[in-house]
Amino acid sequence: MATSKIKKDDLVQVITGKDKGKTGKVLSVDTKNSKVLVEGVNMVSKHSKPSMTNQQGGIIEKEAPIDISNVMYVHKGKPVRIGFQGEKKDKVRVAKVNGKLEKID
Repeated sequence: MATSKIKKDDLVQVITGKDKGKTGKVLSVDTKNSKVLVEGVNMVSKHSKPSMTNQQGGIIEKEAPIDISNVMYVHKGKPVRIGFQGEKKDKVRVAKVNGKLEKID
């Protein structure tokens, strides 16, 4: 399994789709299906019946997964591409900014 360039709690910007230009924090990453859940992006309406956990019921707004290829990591306020540098234990994520590499983590 390949290492994901986007991780949980990263700040990302949507680069395509109905929410293009929106930024948000990554809530979860599904590497198997190449999906991410971004806070406040790709909101969908879910109709729920009243239950013990939700006494009122009704329409609930929640985030839906978005493809990982449709988001870019935000570094110093700008969306940038991500790469890896180093081998095995020394492997770190780097932002590719103007032809230079800047360490992220």
